Amino acid sequence: MKVLAEIVEIRGNGHCSVGYKIGERFVFSAERFPALCPWALGALMMPVIVLLHGGKFEWIEKLEDTYWCCPDPNNTVIFRLSSING
Repeated sequence: MKVLAEIVEIRGNGHCSVGYKIGERFVFSAERFPALCPWALGALMMPVIVLLHGGKFEWIEKLEDTYWCCPDPNNTVIFRLSSING
């Protein structure tokens, strides 16, 4: 199993301070995490690990995508996380 993180929105002025763009994708697996800025990686690690191990979140009824964001209060980057096979 793998988890795909796709940037779907950048709030604030629309520009990530690290330079990420809407539409960028990052693939996580049990063996490999992509190189991300420390703030985004820290925000995504817990939900990615849950999804990689077949877990789910109580507020999601079905196996749906879930959304998480980096903690930048001025230019928050929103990621959609999706479980993928393979």
